[in-house]
Amino acid sequence: MMKLLKYPFILIWRIWFYVLMLCTIILLSPLFLILTSSDRYYHQFFWLVRNVWANVILYGMGFYPVIEREQEIERGKSYVLIANHTSMTDIMLMLKASRNPFVFVGKKELARIPIFGFFYKRVCIMVDRNNIKSRTEVYERAKKRLDDGLSICIFPEGGVPDEEVFLDEFKDGAFRLAIAYQIPIVPMTFADNKKRFSYTFLSGSPGIMRVKVHTFLETTGLTVADRVALKEQAREIIGEQLHAFRAEEEQEVSGSSFFR
Repeated sequence: MMKLLKYPFILIWRIWFYVLMLCTIILLSPLFLILTSSDRYYHQFFWLVRNVWANVILYGMGFYPVIEREQEIERGKSYVLIANHTSMTDIMLMLKASRNPFVFVGKKELARIPIFGFFYKRVCIMVDRNNIKSRTEVYERAKKRLDDGLSICIFPEGGVPDEEVFLDEFKDGAFRLAIAYQIPIVPMTFADNKKRFSYTFLSGSPGIMRVKVHTFLETTGLTVADRVALKEQAREIIGEQLHAFRAEEEQEVSGSSFFR
């Protein structure tokens, strides 16, 4: 009975996410139009989406980012940022995790989303993963962004995997790019996004969103032949941390049961 009663509240709360998304984009659209009109304004655009847009959505939904860092991102240095991908909120959480401006590499299908897609096309590097030419062009567009002193963010699972998948296989793109330009990879583990706001509609809840920023993986001296080992190393780091987070949760549950 209690489960049935909570569904209307979850439904309203889930709809509120899209209301926040739409309203903030509409309110900020005059500034977005100006700041996406030229690459030279990108730093200002990034500041706005990180400190206003992402904050409004995360805190407006009752999500509280808690970020633990094994290594600090250096101001003015370029990186390839990667993380596991389970939720639409991964975008906002990644913005909170990096103060250094970066550009998302994402699938072209997101450009079809009304209003959001208009600005997405103007600032992100879109890729059609079924098109070899499109995947090749990503490197050219990424090089221009890296030359501007920006970083690149790629979710290496290539999209949000099915709900039951713990951590999908990683694609090569992020690791080829990092090796090609000899820049560090910053692996991150997002612990709670699937639980907080997955693609299962009548699910989720407000609460903490934990992020673990791991020690960076250096690529200096590596060649494209090293991409597989680098990819597996990154996936192992994120996978082990996901298991560690799950073990902590199970321990907390068993501990609270003990004192009932």
